[in-house]
Amino acid sequence: MGKRQVLPALLLALLALASSGGGAHASAGGGAHPATPVKAPFSRHSFPKGFVFGTGSAAYQYEGAVKEGGRGPTVWDKFAHTPGKIADGGNGDVALDFYHRYKEDLKLVVDMNMDAFRFSIAWSRILPTGSLSGGVNKEGIAFYNRLINEVIAKGLKPYVTLHHWDTPLGLEDKYGGFLSEKIVKDYVDFSDVCYNEFGDRVKHWTTFNEPWTYSTYGYATGVFAPGRCSPHVSKSCGAGDSAREPYIVTHNILLAHAATVDLYRRKYQKAQGGEVGITLVCHWYLPYTNSTADKDAAKRRVEFMLGWFMDPIVHGDYPASMRSWLGARLPSFTPKQKAALRGSYDFFGLNYYTTYYAIATPAPANALLRGSYDADNRSNVTGFRNGRALGPQAYTEFLFVYPPGIHELMLYAKRRYGNPAVYVMENGIDEGNNSSLPIREALKDPARINYHYKHLLFLNLAIKQKVNIKGYFSWTFMDCFEWGDGYKDRFGLIYVDRNTLKRYPKESSKWMGRFLKK
Repeated sequence: MGKRQVLPALLLALLALASSGGGAHASAGGGAHPATPVKAPFSRHSFPKGFVFGTGSAAYQYEGAVKEGGRGPTVWDKFAHTPGKIADGGNGDVALDFYHRYKEDLKLVVDMNMDAFRFSIAWSRILPTGSLSGGVNKEGIAFYNRLINEVIAKGLKPYVTLHHWDTPLGLEDKYGGFLSEKIVKDYVDFSDVCYNEFGDRVKHWTTFNEPWTYSTYGYATGVFAPGRCSPHVSKSCGAGDSAREPYIVTHNILLAHAATVDLYRRKYQKAQGGEVGITLVCHWYLPYTNSTADKDAAKRRVEFMLGWFMDPIVHGDYPASMRSWLGARLPSFTPKQKAALRGSYDFFGLNYYTTYYAIATPAPANALLRGSYDADNRSNVTGFRNGRALGPQAYTEFLFVYPPGIHELMLYAKRRYGNPAVYVMENGIDEGNNSSLPIREALKDPARINYHYKHLLFLNLAIKQKVNIKGYFSWTFMDCFEWGDGYKDRFGLIYVDRNTLKRYPKESSKWMGRFLKK
């Protein structure tokens, strides 16, 4: 953020395209305009040699089979079965039944000419209690061996996430999960089993997916598992402290990340030849006005979302803006921990969906009694200014379509963090689950085609400006359980009939196949 330089001609053209009224510029929840015609010169061949295109999934959202194959319960099993927690009352008990259907599903990935498939390993399918003391589940090992072998047999590269929010319930009940530093050892033991069993074939490991979402939604607002927050934030939270717990949880996640990266580098990396990183998420923020206060608010928002995690991993400590405001509420790293964190990455995953305006607000009168992570940002955000939306709004109200934001976020990461290797691990848009709509109509998703096309244009521009971007993964492969929303919204390239679980390629999946034609 800060002072902008004169935009190059290509960026001006892309900005005009992204903000134009033509093309598939409708909100996913409303009427659709004709899709933007994709010109032949722009395709996968516009990207550098070796650039990876893929699509993603997550264990709880896809696998189902929650009581099969020796899998233990997770915090999401408990949360999703708690009345009132999931918007449509859904859960991941069956999900997409990927556990049984993965072979046919991977064929759909191949049909889109993808290079890679991203998935997560359910911790409790490997260690049912979360701890080695509870035993290693051989059936879980066998399942992921079959899945990894099938991914490779289909000509795809496996990109594997070790923790995508589904903390074993056994550890939550035993000592509070990520509220306790005890989880670091159990997480490292889990990752050790995975590296040992699968690392001969898996060459791209992610330690955590979106720990910001896990920490803030799970411990500041309570809308995600394990559903903790302060009573003044929500009466639906049974317990919690929104002013402290998100920071404690993040601290322990970072310690677990550093420890498992150290394990991989010491014990496995040389022999297996893989790489390990972490996947973070960040919105982009624009100042609501040209005031210094709003500019500072936009900067602070990025630091409290991305810098909270990326600063320690690159530089060894939290951003100064967080340290100065939070004081003792922000845990401290020892010199040894700082050294372990600093440089604990081979790459970063960076998820991007949307952009907001940031509006500075007064600091809360009592940050401890009425505090929370959201209040600590000392700003409000909105997608509207002077009655106009920043971009088309998707079915999910948090998502405003603003493709230039991915370009700005990538340039920011380059400037602040020394241009590390980055994969866009998630990027996508949803439409509502309209059960009255004939399937042939539900497969028409011009807004999704337009979304991916324009974000890829801006990503390509960032690459031309020497940002070290290595790949792009769409979210998501198939319509799936979308956490607190249940099955209300559909982010997939593949439509899934909730009554039969039959898969149908949407128009976006066919467009993706043409765009990625080899």
